[in-house]
Amino acid sequence: MPVFLRWLLRLGPTNPIAVRLVQNGSRRTRHLYIRAAYLAVLIVVLLWLLLVSAGGGNLDYRELARAGAMSFTSIAYLQIGLICILAPVFMAGAIAQESNPRTWEVMLTTPLSATQIVLGNLLGRLFFIIALLMASLPLFALVQYFGGVPGRTILASYLVAACAAVLVGTIAIALSVSRLVGRRAVFAFYVSVVSYLAITAAIDSWVRLSGGGAGGSGVTWMTPINPFLTLHALLNPTAYPRADETGPWALRHPVNAWCWGSVLLSVALALASTLTVRTGGLQMIAGQSGGVPWYRRMFGLGASGAEHRPPRHVWTNPIAWREAAARNSTLGRIVARWSFIAAGAIWGIGLVWMFHTGRFTNADFRLALLFTTIGELAVVALVAVNMSATSISREREDGTLDLLLTTPITPAEYLSGKLRGLIAYLLPLMGVPLGTLALAGLYVLTGGLGRAGGVMETVQQAGGAPAITAPIVLPEAGLVASLVVVPFVAFCAIVGMHWSLKSKGTISSVVATVGVVGAISGVIGLCGWRAGVDASLIGPIMAGLSPASAVFALVAPMEAMDSTVRGSGVQPARVMLLVGSVCAAGLYAAIVYGVHSYTVKNFDFIVRRLAGVK
Repeated sequence: MPVFLRWLLRLGPTNPIAVRLVQNGSRRTRHLYIRAAYLAVLIVVLLWLLLVSAGGGNLDYRELARAGAMSFTSIAYLQIGLICILAPVFMAGAIAQESNPRTWEVMLTTPLSATQIVLGNLLGRLFFIIALLMASLPLFALVQYFGGVPGRTILASYLVAACAAVLVGTIAIALSVSRLVGRRAVFAFYVSVVSYLAITAAIDSWVRLSGGGAGGSGVTWMTPINPFLTLHALLNPTAYPRADETGPWALRHPVNAWCWGSVLLSVALALASTLTVRTGGLQMIAGQSGGVPWYRRMFGLGASGAEHRPPRHVWTNPIAWREAAARNSTLGRIVARWSFIAAGAIWGIGLVWMFHTGRFTNADFRLALLFTTIGELAVVALVAVNMSATSISREREDGTLDLLLTTPITPAEYLSGKLRGLIAYLLPLMGVPLGTLALAGLYVLTGGLGRAGGVMETVQQAGGAPAITAPIVLPEAGLVASLVVVPFVAFCAIVGMHWSLKSKGTISSVVATVGVVGAISGVIGLCGWRAGVDASLIGPIMAGLSPASAVFALVAPMEAMDSTVRGSGVQPARVMLLVGSVCAAGLYAAIVYGVHSYTVKNFDFIVRRLAGVK
């Protein structure tokens, strides 16, 4: 075999690191379950969308092609979303394991070159993501039988998803090589990906509503840097037009711009990782100074690393107090928590003020409020998942759980205290999106405080039907949203605690929790979103089952509950949405109670089975 060919193979297919990762991962049942769940979600959602889009009765070829095209569009967005969720799952090990200095010390003593180390980690972990994409290709090919979906569009959507996976994977490897991060960076990685997608999508919508996109309402500069917007430009060229031939290349060809941009950025990150992998990465050694800085004294903290701290009042359940108070034990956590609360409160007040002064139109205000609330809820849900999924496994790793089991605290008190403490810590964070919705609803309830144009909106119907008048935001938005959001966050917390108890380490518990919560909330949210628009009366009930679809119905009632509003009016839709929110609260509460009871029942067995695991 030629030496050059052997060198290329050692970089990719026969790379020892890549071979080890693929062989070990292929033996894990968790990866098998993830692939099976991925395909199951796509199949179920595709079947549901086909049934909803096709309706009943006989269909001609044109209607069948339209149903197939609409179903493919929705399932393509879902695939991009799942890839953005699952790519960090498979890359989490690279961040947590390889960021361990001991792991690097062993790896750097081997004859492997810097290029082999970086590419081996990248290709070995990307293999499973590409395998997910290839596994769903036959499902997408079946959509062509309905017509309306060209094969070139299917391949282009796969290319967009693959480039997104490669970019996320390369960023994870770069974080690992930098040696600046550890296990906590997995959660920051998730939050960064979600925040980036939400912020770029919000900017794109804002620019288009302001007439700044191509043709006044088309592709913007955010499109080539966001995979969802790139896919939107690919699948909806009429509603999302591109720039003409005189415009910039990126606005004329957003799909090509995204693919080339993500590939070039991935190459640059891989090259930077290769150059720094044997030089210690970007790790910096910071010195410590004596004394207590003023900013730590302001928050009631002692010196960094001090053995003593000011006394605090302990709750009746010490586990609950410890879970809630320990999250604020460092300056960084205190600043991060209250910065989020303060920034969210200021931004929410600013939205209402800009709408009151006429800087926002009705559509602008609803769009900004929708993106703000859903983005904040996503951050709170991710915080709940990360905290709960590491609450028990972290104590098992550092030996704290062994000490707690020697106390008179029962498993029920331990798990109940954990759940209560987590919810107590998260309540101020949940108050940010709920308070924003409540402020907007109160503003509408008071008639807009004399705002010019009022806070009601009238839509004319076709066929001589009477016009529909509805508030721009439902006044009960804050109350109805709280009925869904608080139990949903408790659901995220109890699922995370369950997997934290069953998993051997923090990484596996976080990965499992993200997979379960993401799959369940994604399917319920997508079905509730579409049912709320298309189904009469029952649609608002289903929309109330998910926080995202419920917020959409509260912020844009005439769009989110279109069929019910046009058929029965606004008031029945509001009543049905309230009923759905109450049902959602009862459903999530029942799940929390059931999972809590099951975990308490099997607590001793699971703890003994994993005894000694670090």
